[in-house]
Amino acid sequence: MHSKRSVKIGNKYIGDDEPVFIIAEIGINHNGSVDIAKRMIEAAHSAGCDAVKFQKRTPELCVPKDQWDIERDTPWGRMTYIKYRHKIEFDKKQFSQIVDFCRRKKITWFASCWDENAVDFIEEFNPAVYKIASACLTDENLLLKHKTLQKPVIMSTGMSTIEEIENAVDIFGTENLLLAHSTSSYPCKTEELNLKMIQTLKEKYPSIPIGYSGHETGLAPTGAAVALGANFVERHITLDRAMWGTDQAASVEIVGLIKLVSNIRDIEQSLGDGVKKVYESELPSIRKLRKVQSNLTIHKAI
Repeated sequence: MHSKRSVKIGNKYIGDDEPVFIIAEIGINHNGSVDIAKRMIEAAHSAGCDAVKFQKRTPELCVPKDQWDIERDTPWGRMTYIKYRHKIEFDKKQFSQIVDFCRRKKITWFASCWDENAVDFIEEFNPAVYKIASACLTDENLLLKHKTLQKPVIMSTGMSTIEEIENAVDIFGTENLLLAHSTSSYPCKTEELNLKMIQTLKEKYPSIPIGYSGHETGLAPTGAAVALGANFVERHITLDRAMWGTDQAASVEIVGLIKLVSNIRDIEQSLGDGVKKVYESELPSIRKLRKVQSNLTIHKAI
């Protein structure tokens, strides 16, 4: 029996009383390389993540026209910004390779689509879930586009007021929706993470799974998010934080990812059910340290 706060993604449920769903955000940290993307997928799978996430944009729709011809230095030399944006977008052939690799690894994949054309592109590959980025939370047409697909959608809430979140939820509806608390600065200062918003959102939306999308440099806040009740967590990952790219510095390297997943599993196991009990493992301490013993109901660890 699953709680009322649960949504099924693939063969797993996300919600209260379910294992924390861990998402490795590859985003654009692959720098347009299928090989790098595959290495990151392999690492996420080996670390024990439940899913990997990419981003998809139509550059002409997402980049303001006055920025198209601005030149910048890139790993491929100096080029215009619009050309660079195309350089890091996977085409259908490349995305097919990525999707096939994820299927072979039996790891869920999905993407955040920043425009309606991008949704059409990704839908051809039939993902189990979509992501709406914080920057797109106020794009009502994009919200409605996702709603027509009748698939689960994770909506990030960074750079948004509570009124904007309420409006987005009203437009999309609560069915098939998951909300991720987030602060959209890269990397994010610890004093701006505001993790207690996880509890605020859980109280405000009792039927919606609530998670955390973190952009901090350390691991501890993500563990704290789990302790505060996050049903899912998402962190950017990278092969090397020194790699070129805007999101690399706010990403977790693979060694850190392995530790993060392990920490999350330890945290959720250690939380228990909140009911005080005496465990069988405590009996030697009782016999050794207590002068007066009481009638006890002993609980064995499962």
